[in-house]
Amino acid sequence: MTTQKKLIVLSGPTAVGKTSAAIELAKHYHTDIISTDSRQFYREMKIGTASPSPSELAEATHHFIGNLSIHDYYNVSLFEQQALKLLDELFSTKEIVIAVGGSGLYIDALCYGIDDFPDIDEKLRAGIKSRYTNEGIEYLQKEVERLDPLYFSQVDRQNPKRLQRALEVILSTGKSYSSQRIRQKKARNFSIEKYVLNMDRELLYQRINDRVDIMINDGLVKEARELFPYRHLNALNTVGYKELFRYFENEISLDQAIIDIKTHSRRYAKRQITWFKRDQSFQWISDISKLL
Repeated sequence: MTTQKKLIVLSGPTAVGKTSAAIELAKHYHTDIISTDSRQFYREMKIGTASPSPSELAEATHHFIGNLSIHDYYNVSLFEQQALKLLDELFSTKEIVIAVGGSGLYIDALCYGIDDFPDIDEKLRAGIKSRYTNEGIEYLQKEVERLDPLYFSQVDRQNPKRLQRALEVILSTGKSYSSQRIRQKKARNFSIEKYVLNMDRELLYQRINDRVDIMINDGLVKEARELFPYRHLNALNTVGYKELFRYFENEISLDQAIIDIKTHSRRYAKRQITWFKRDQSFQWISDISKLL
C-alpha cells in the first residue's frame, strides 16, 4: 500500500518562532519549506517582513521567499495554482513537505482552495487602484458597503487588498462578491496536518517588541526609505513600512513610528490568533517536539 503524502502546516502569530521551527522540521524530515507568508514573497521587503536570513535559507530549501517584486501583480489564486504545482513536484521525491507562515488566507488557499473568480480587466483594476491611491481606503470601504453589505459585514475593513479584490469582482460581474463565494473545499491528493505554534501572550508581545528593535538596528529605516516612492502599492500597506512612511512625511517622529510599529504588530498578532481559533482543524502546540 502506498502511503499518502503529507503536508505539515506550521502557523502562528508573528514573532512566535515559526521560521526556526520550520527549519528544524525540514531538516528532520529531509524536505523543503513552502512559505505561506504573503509579505515574504517580495524581495524588496526583507527586513520589515522578517524574511529568513541567508544562513537560514542555507539550512533548508525554501520556496516563495523573495520570488516576487513589489511591482508584480499577484493574488491568492495565483499562489494556490503555483503552490499545488510545486507540491506535485516535491511529492514525487518526498513523503512530507512543510508549509509555514502566518497569512491565514494563503494557508486556506493551499489546504482548501479558493473560489474561482473571473479575470479582471486591467483598465477596471487600474481605475479602482487609482481612486484608492487618491481617496484612500475610505473609498474602498464605502463602495463595498454600498454594493455588498453582507461581505462588508464580514471582511477585515482595514485590509485594502481584500476590499479592492471584492470591488473588482463586483464591478466586473455585476453581482455581489458574497453571492459568488462558494467556499466549498477542494479535494487534495495529500493529507494535511495543521499546527499553530503559540506561547504566553506577554512573552509573545515582548518578542514582538524586541524584534522591532532588531529590525531598526538591521536597517529597516533605510529599507523603508528606499521603498517610500512606491508607498501606494498594496504590498507596502504593511506594518513596519506604513508607520515609517508617516515619519518620512513628517507626520510623526521616528520614536513614535517605532512605538506604532510595535503596537500595530501586537494587534496584528492578536488578529492572527483570532483567525486560527476559528479553524478547528488546527492543533495548538507550544513547541514542535511532538512533530519530530
